[in-house]
Amino acid sequence: MLEALERVETLDELNNILVECRRCPRLVEWREGVARVKRRAFRDWAYWGRPVPGFGDPQARLLIVGLAPAAHGGNRTGRVFTGDSSGNFLYAALYRAGFANQPHSVARGDGLVLRDVYIAAACRCAPPDNKPTREEIENCRPYLLTELRLLCGLQGIVALGSIGFEDVLALFRSLGVETGRPRFAHNALVALGPGRPWLLASYHPSQQNTQTGRLTEAMFDAVWQRARALLNGEERL
Repeated sequence: MLEALERVETLDELNNILVECRRCPRLVEWREGVARVKRRAFRDWAYWGRPVPGFGDPQARLLIVGLAPAAHGGNRTGRVFTGDSSGNFLYAALYRAGFANQPHSVARGDGLVLRDVYIAAACRCAPPDNKPTREEIENCRPYLLTELRLLCGLQGIVALGSIGFEDVLALFRSLGVETGRPRFAHNALVALGPGRPWLLASYHPSQQNTQTGRLTEAMFDAVWQRARALLNGEERL
């Protein structure tokens, strides 16, 4: 797979390969089973039921790395962070920060346009209990590596949750970058060295975090405001 991805020249080409991936038998069985059984509220939907590709501006300076598609969110709609509460929280914040043209996302083709942002995930298939294994995340890492290569103007990465944060660090370590052992914390900033994107951490906008107050709108907005300031050179590393 690595050799094939090294020859990929566009994000569309990458995504055409990604959506056919069947490297993780547990995830294939789960995502397709969910798509067959469906949730009652979505019984009229034709579920996507495949790996969910990245989405956004191909000229983006900012990459967002989440955890994985939700079983009845991205696994249903076929677009990352679309059709679930996490996506509602995320896209509303991106809209307030000027990174999106509308504050909601319900389905592919709903008019959402991202500006200067591309969104991906550590794991591209919906996992049982939202918990991919380490091996499953490692199997997906070449896709993220290819996105990093193809996003030629990339200046920064926002990792949503500790798993996304650690996956980004592991990716750079695989490239021989000495990252140290930075600890995950909300709004923590990590420099990865000259010529490389910075890494900014955020709590994941899951219901577990947003409904308990662990992650508030103000806290989330602070991350995107800081990302904007870094992109504009208003904050220096």
